Amino acid sequence: MGKNKLKKFSDMSAWPHVFECAQYDVQGLDHPLKGHWGETVFGNDHPVVLELGCGKGEYTVALAQLYPEINVIGIDIKGARMWTGAREVQEKELKNAVFLRTHIEFITRFFAPGEVSEIWLTFPDPQMKKIGKRLTATRFMHDYQQFLKPGGKVHLKTDSRFMYQYTCEMIKTNQLPVIISTDDLYHCGWADKLLSIQTFYEKQWLLRGLTIKYIQFMLPEHIDWMEPEVFIEPDSYRSFGRSARNLATIQTE
Repeated sequence: MGKNKLKKFSDMSAWPHVFECAQYDVQGLDHPLKGHWGETVFGNDHPVVLELGCGKGEYTVALAQLYPEINVIGIDIKGARMWTGAREVQEKELKNAVFLRTHIEFITRFFAPGEVSEIWLTFPDPQMKKIGKRLTATRFMHDYQQFLKPGGKVHLKTDSRFMYQYTCEMIKTNQLPVIISTDDLYHCGWADKLLSIQTFYEKQWLLRGLTIKYIQFMLPEHIDWMEPEVFIEPDSYRSFGRSARNLATIQTE
């Protein structure tokens, strides 16, 4: 492991707004903060909003800045990436944003029924070959249902046509209430300041001429989840490399 990564992990272990909880993935135990995030971590009863698969935490930080009346938790297993957002929270002294490092597969060990108001899924891997790993698959919907408030919202923002169409089919199959849905967010005449938050990689997709898809829907209290039985054409484009140099290349194409 490089010195840079070691430094990042050292920083995060010392920051009070970062919770390193990967050990709960294997212990099978509920975290002591389950049901107590508001009172213990944030010191208030404001709505709790999760960004799952937060990566560098750009959305987590932006949401916290735009809406000081909510508490935002960015969740990912990639600590070195998360460090970027965690450092920004530290520098800006944001009191309503924290980060949780764990696998999303074990998310129910960290939040109690009704503890979360909204979930953001920002540009998740579409997992075209692995249904069980898609963050809008019914196995995850069942998990979210365990801690999302009745009628709580789920937001999906994606560049992937496959992910968007799959999610639409999942919603249709399970008859979930849809609030907003568009396959071209920035040309639909609706995008407000909330949806105008653009991550580094989102800007890459836009420069490449791809449209951004967005869907907002609600989860009912009780439902017998069914996976959609439909073929969806895989995405034909390839992802960019994780390097700022790619953005400069695209801009000159």
